[in-house]
Amino acid sequence: MKKINLVITTIIAGLFLTSMAYGGKISIEYGEEMFNDKKLSSSANESSCNSCHAGGKGLENTAGNSKLSKAINACLTGHMEGDKLDGRKAEMRSLKKYVQSLGK
Repeated sequence: MKKINLVITTIIAGLFLTSMAYGGKISIEYGEEMFNDKKLSSSANESSCNSCHAGGKGLENTAGNSKLSKAINACLTGHMEGDKLDGRKAEMRSLKKYVQSLGK
């Protein structure tokens, strides 16, 4: 039980610190900062979104993608070995705005 509480506390602290680092604003610029951040969502390796998608590579059809949050979280938890982002928070909303701007 103590181990579970420690994991939950660590995740919450990581999300809080990520939110504080970016100021909680929703913007394409904020999304771009996160897209290039190698520590986004407590990433366990030295990858950023830009590591695989430099210049928007592979994101050409994202402008109208209704499942973009799921795709972003799949990359975060898979390749980047990090935590999911809450789709209602400024972090995910800004990251989506930036990714969609690359797909236009």
